[in-house]
Amino acid sequence: MVGMRGAYGGGAYNDSKSRPHGGGMAAAAAPVTTDQEIAAMAVHKVAPPPARSTASKMKARVKETFFPDDPFRAFKGQPLGTQWLMAVRYLFPILDWVPSYSFSLFKSDLVAGLTIASLAIPQGISYAKLASLPPMIGLYSSFVPPMVYAVLGSSRDLAVGPVSIASLIMGSMLRQAVSPTAEPLLFLQLAFTSTFFAGLVQASLGILRLGFVIDFLSKATLVGFMAGAAIIVALQQLKALLGIVHFTTEMGIVPVMASVFRHTNEWSWQTILMGVCFLVLLLSARHVSIRWPKLFWVSACAPLTSVIISTLLVYLFKAQNHGISIIGQLKCGLNRPSWDKLLFDTTYLGLTMKTGLVTGIISLTEGIAVGRTFASLRGYQVDGNKEMMAIGLMNVVGSCTSCYVTTGAFSRSAVNHNAGCKTAMSNVIMALTVMITLLFLMPLFVYTPNVVLGAIIIAAVIGLIDLPAVYHIWKMDKMDFLVCVCAFAGVIFISVQEGLAIAVGISIFRVLMQITRPKMMVQGNIKGTDIYRDLHYYKEAQRVSGFLILAVEAPINFANCNYLNERIKRWIEEESFEQDKHTELHFIILDLSAVPAIDTSGIAFLIDIKKSIEKRGLELVLVNPTGEVMEKIQRANEAQNYFMPDCLYLTTAKAVASLSALAKMTKP
Repeated sequence: MVGMRGAYGGGAYNDSKSRPHGGGMAAAAAPVTTDQEIAAMAVHKVAPPPARSTASKMKARVKETFFPDDPFRAFKGQPLGTQWLMAVRYLFPILDWVPSYSFSLFKSDLVAGLTIASLAIPQGISYAKLASLPPMIGLYSSFVPPMVYAVLGSSRDLAVGPVSIASLIMGSMLRQAVSPTAEPLLFLQLAFTSTFFAGLVQASLGILRLGFVIDFLSKATLVGFMAGAAIIVALQQLKALLGIVHFTTEMGIVPVMASVFRHTNEWSWQTILMGVCFLVLLLSARHVSIRWPKLFWVSACAPLTSVIISTLLVYLFKAQNHGISIIGQLKCGLNRPSWDKLLFDTTYLGLTMKTGLVTGIISLTEGIAVGRTFASLRGYQVDGNKEMMAIGLMNVVGSCTSCYVTTGAFSRSAVNHNAGCKTAMSNVIMALTVMITLLFLMPLFVYTPNVVLGAIIIAAVIGLIDLPAVYHIWKMDKMDFLVCVCAFAGVIFISVQEGLAIAVGISIFRVLMQITRPKMMVQGNIKGTDIYRDLHYYKEAQRVSGFLILAVEAPINFANCNYLNERIKRWIEEESFEQDKHTELHFIILDLSAVPAIDTSGIAFLIDIKKSIEKRGLELVLVNPTGEVMEKIQRANEAQNYFMPDCLYLTTAKAVASLSALAKMTKP
C-alpha cells in the first residue's frame, strides 16, 4: 500500500461513509476512476522546471523587466556595420522616413503643418499666460521643441507644443515661492530650470527603461485629474472674461469663486460681451468639427480667426480705452539662449526639482497616451521608452532655448491627424510657420485682447472633461470610480498637485490591498466533467465529498501569508462545522495554477499550513505549482521532504480521482 501511495497520492484518511455537505448545495460524488485510469494518471506528474543558473535567471528577469519589447532583436545576426547603422536609426527615427520622403507626402504634411500652426500660435500665447509667463515664451516653445521632436520622435501624428495642464501646474507651483509680477526675471529662471529637470526626469525614465513608473497614473486617475484640472483652468479664465484686475492666485474652486464675487465692481460689460461672443464662436466651431469630422479645419482655424477678428475690433474701436485689456507690445525675434538663466541655487533647487518632476510626469503621460492613441488608429507602433527619451531631450534643449515644458497635446494632435499628416515633417512646417511669425508678425498681436485668449483656453480644456469615460468607469469598476472622484475633488477643492497625489495614493493603496488580500475561492465540480470552478459563480458546481478545494489567484509572498493562513484555517473550521455523521473532511486541495511567484515567506506558509492540517488528521495536496513555485518547493525539500511527489498533482480532477480511488482501496 505504501508503494501505491507513492504512485498515486493519498494521506491520512478516516474510515467513514460519505454524505452530502452542508451549505445549501449537494455534494458531488468523486468521479469514478478505473485502475487503468489511475495507472495512466500516475505517469503524468508535476515536472520540475529545467535547471538554470542564478545568473541566467537574473538575466531573464532583468530583460523581462526593462526590455519586454526586446528592442535589440533585429540586431542579432547582422554585420557590425549594419548594427551601427541600425543603432543610429534607432536613436534618430527621422532616418527611417527621410530617405523615402516624396513630394506627395510633403503636400499632405504641408497642409497639416499649416493647419496646426493656426492653432498653435494662439494657444502658445494663451498657455504662456496661464503659466504666468510672457506670451513670447509660449511661441518660443512652439518653435524649437517641435524641431527636436521631428528628429527624435517616433510618432507621425503627435503635434508638440505647450499644453494647458502642465502650464497650470508650473504656474501654480512656482507662484507659491515667487511672484511673476514682482520678480519676473527670477520667475522666468525658475520656469526654465523646472523645464530642465522635467526633461531630465523624462529622458532618464526612457534611457533607464523605467516607463512602467507612469503606469501608476491609471486611466481612472487621469480622467478625474484632467476633468478637475480643466475646470480649474476654465475658472482661472474668469479673470480675463470678466475683466477683473485683482484676482486670487489660489487654485481651489472656493477661493476662485470668492474672488470673482468679491470684485464685482471690477466687472466690465464690454469685456464680458466680447468674451461670451467669441466663446460661443469657438464652442460652435468645436461642435461642428465633432458632428462632422471632415470639417475638422473649422475648429482648427477658429482660434486664429478669433484672434484676428478681435484684434481688428479692438484696433478699430479703440476698445483698450474702454476697459478691455490687451497683450501689448511684443518684440520680434527668435529664441534667445537661456542656459545662463538656469538657476541651481539651493534656495530654489527643491522647488524647481519638485515642479519639474510633477510637470514632467504629467506631460509625459499625456504625450505618450496621445501618441499611442493615434498610432493604434493608423496601425503602427510607438516605442514608449523612445518617446520618453525624445520628449525628455526636447525639454532639456527647450530649457536652454527660452522654452518651458512641452509635450504632445491631444487637441493639436487630433487636428494634425485629421488634416492628413503623414510624417513628423508636419511639426517642422508648424515650427517654421511659428518662426516666420516670431520674425515678422509679432507687432500684429499688440491689440489682441486678453479676453479672447481666455476664451481660447476654455474652449480647449472643455475637451478634457470626458463624461462618457467617467460613466464607463462607473459601470465597470466602482473602486476605480472612487479613485476618479477623489482625483477630481482633490484638484478642484485643494490644489492640482495635492489632488493628483491623493488619486495616486488611493490607486497604490488599492494595488497593495490586492496584494495583501489576494483572491481565494472554494471550488466545486461541474457534474459530468473534470472541470472545477468557483462555487459562488457557478451554480451548477457541486462540492466533492471529503474534499475542500481551494484556489489562490495571486503571488504568495510576505505581504499576504498571514491572511492566506487565517483564511484557509477559517474555511477548514467552517467545513468541519457543517459536517454531520455521514461525511467527514479528509483532503485539502490547494490549486496553485494561478500563483505565478512565491518567496521564502510563502514557502514557510505552505509548510506551516501543511503541518497544521496534518495535526487535524487531514492531508494537504498541491495542484499544478508553476515553474518558480515548484523550484522553491524543491529547494525546501532539500532540507526536509515537506512535499513528497505523492502530494503534487497536475490537475484538480486527477487529484480528486486519485485520492478518492486510494481512499476506497484503504477501506476495510
